[in-house]
Amino acid sequence: MPQIRRLPDNLVNRIAAGEVVERPAAALKELVENAIDAGASRIDVALRLGGLDGIEVTDDGCGMTADEIALALERHATSKLPDEAIEQVTTLGFRGEALPSIASVARLTIESRPRDRDEGWRRVVDHGRLVEEGPAALPPGTRIRVEHVFANVPARRKFLRSPRSESTACHDIVRRLAMARPDVGFSLTNDGRRIFQVQPGEDLATRVSRLIARELAGNSVAVDVMRGPSDAPVRMTGIAGLPTYNRGVADHQYLFVNGRPVKDRLLIGAVRGAYSDMLARDRHAVLALFLDVPPSEVDVNVHPAKTEVRFRDPALVRGIIVSGLREALSSGDRRSAQSPDPAAMGAWQREGAQPTFATALARDNRHDFAAQAFGGQPWHPAHQPTNPPIWRETERAILADTGFEPHARAEETGDAPGDAATYPMGAARGQIAETYIVAEAADGLVIVDQHAAHERLTLERLKAAGAEEGITRSQPLLLPEVVELDEADCDRIEDAADKLATFGLAVERFGPDAMLVRAMPAALKGGDPHSLLRDIADDIAQNGDALLLGERLDLVLATMACHGSVRAGRRLSVAEMNALLREMERTPRSGQCNHGRPTWVKLSMGDVEKLFGRK
Repeated sequence: MPQIRRLPDNLVNRIAAGEVVERPAAALKELVENAIDAGASRIDVALRLGGLDGIEVTDDGCGMTADEIALALERHATSKLPDEAIEQVTTLGFRGEALPSIASVARLTIESRPRDRDEGWRRVVDHGRLVEEGPAALPPGTRIRVEHVFANVPARRKFLRSPRSESTACHDIVRRLAMARPDVGFSLTNDGRRIFQVQPGEDLATRVSRLIARELAGNSVAVDVMRGPSDAPVRMTGIAGLPTYNRGVADHQYLFVNGRPVKDRLLIGAVRGAYSDMLARDRHAVLALFLDVPPSEVDVNVHPAKTEVRFRDPALVRGIIVSGLREALSSGDRRSAQSPDPAAMGAWQREGAQPTFATALARDNRHDFAAQAFGGQPWHPAHQPTNPPIWRETERAILADTGFEPHARAEETGDAPGDAATYPMGAARGQIAETYIVAEAADGLVIVDQHAAHERLTLERLKAAGAEEGITRSQPLLLPEVVELDEADCDRIEDAADKLATFGLAVERFGPDAMLVRAMPAALKGGDPHSLLRDIADDIAQNGDALLLGERLDLVLATMACHGSVRAGRRLSVAEMNALLREMERTPRSGQCNHGRPTWVKLSMGDVEKLFGRK
């Protein structure tokens, strides 16, 4: 029988490093978190070769004495827990594993000076061995250098990615931490090149927009809601992008719990549920949400890297995200994308660039007027007269001879509303291609996609009717359906049976690996219970709760709305167009269709004047 023995400290540290320091970005995260916990007002990060050759973090925090530096390099030594109440932890780092773990797989240099000391102290540990220590000259604060990560552990070194990939990971870490603390200044450089720099004291919206995308500031709404008991409320702040401002991947969703960046399935699933009827399934919202939860209501010690958390009341957290986002979007979602696409604006044609009349006629093989105008010869650009006035006379003559004149219906319109805040959509002036409504607002020109707009209006009416009449009522099945699933999937659905019943889906256990479906939601009448339960089980496994059924109901209603909406190609009267504009102004989420595309765009008068060279 093999003998049980204690592992040596250096091996224990290397094993811990496998959990805490799997790549340079993980080491950087621990160092920056320590700097934040030290009360720094400015943190500078410098990388070499994306962190593979070196990481340097400099802060102006409280600093450490020589004895504190030595103690900080011992396992599970920390200043973050003054007592044994680990459930009350409020700092980012508290496990006491980071520094000894990093020092066991890299060359670590710590230089630090407290504010009340005239000189600092320096300590160098190379892959677990103390190689140098002594006085150091530096300003108050701490400077830590990590060099040659995994140089003596080739088995780990070969699994690191390219310098570009490691640099991207480090960039993401610092960016997330900088978002969480707008009161702290950050700078990040890689191989001497400045990646970003933000100043301390910025407001949250400005900091987030600078770090994600500057255009987010004009395409987002502020979020600030509070839920829960008065003695332990949960607050959510941040900014949420309009559904029209979306991305193809979810990498631009930044979630924080008590200032700690997290990637939690519960939170990600709740965000997806909040945007479920405003985005296509393959599009993702852009946002940054900050949850402030009482420390006793959240466990941050469930993952070595502290990227996952566990809530005492997950339903409360999920509810504040879904309802809070929808409430915030309802206050600003009548807006569309704040400006037309730059490529579309660049496509406007000006005098001298637009096709000539004869060019347009020559393209249309139904007419040979252009050929007749040139003596029966096929028209060619070289045949176009060089004298513009004479050419215009030729155009007028052709129109007079052939009767090929543009026709349009004229209808009296009213004055444009003068209050841009109350009537942002303005008054209808006409219809283009029987698809787009052109309206004049007090502050610009509005173009509306009539089908996309009416689709959203119809969906909101269906949802409102469902809230009053019970759109998710059950439709009992004539013969209950037996759905065979894995036992684990059956367990998940059985645990969520009560929640599913509120959506109109009645299920019960039918043996170890099957579920019995007795009723379906009325809105899903005729649907396949087998595929529905499989999708729900997959969604519960991925997101921790049955959000998919609610999304499916929204998708069903969206399909009904699409078929019941004003179609493109339908000619509308001015009264109908104005009625549509007024309803858009009253309806939540009217700025985007059910797939996240804008229902309208606005050209300011300044934009229009630029098109004609007036500005």
